[in-house]
Amino acid sequence: MTTKRDYTDEEWATLAGAPIVAGMAISIADPGGPIETTREVMATLRAVTEPATDGELVTSVSEEIRALAERRVNPAGDLRPRGTMAGQQVLDEIGKVNDILNAKATPDEAAAFRTWLMTVARQAADAAKEGGFMGFGAQQVSEGEQEMLGRLATTLGVTTG
Repeated sequence: MTTKRDYTDEEWATLAGAPIVAGMAISIADPGGPIETTREVMATLRAVTEPATDGELVTSVSEEIRALAERRVNPAGDLRPRGTMAGQQVLDEIGKVNDILNAKATPDEAAAFRTWLMTVARQAADAAKEGGFMGFGAQQVSEGEQEMLGRLATTLGVTTG
């Protein structure tokens, strides 16, 4: 089992930002209106602060995120993906997370953390219907969001169900 002490400050900050970045990836993949974005953010925050696993690394990072939020500090740090490369910027950040997990976490911790990140992204994607007109013809998960979920899974080296 690894603890915060096993990671550098920079690595720990990257891990703490990862779930927020995973949710952000979905919003970037198919930007909706303010209602859709709000729903995606709220789903991300729920999944981040109430993880569906009791893995110690996930729990520790979730507690860190809650502590940062209480101090009004953005867990994603200075990451501000913009422009046409925004999607790639979030994937690069998730790639860094995967490298940290591979280097320092136990296999079980790494698997639980990857699953958590995918759960956060999936819950963000499921939070609001996209497209359509006044709710008609909208999709629960848009093609762009589905593509981003696949790209996140590939970056993390996991299979999607």
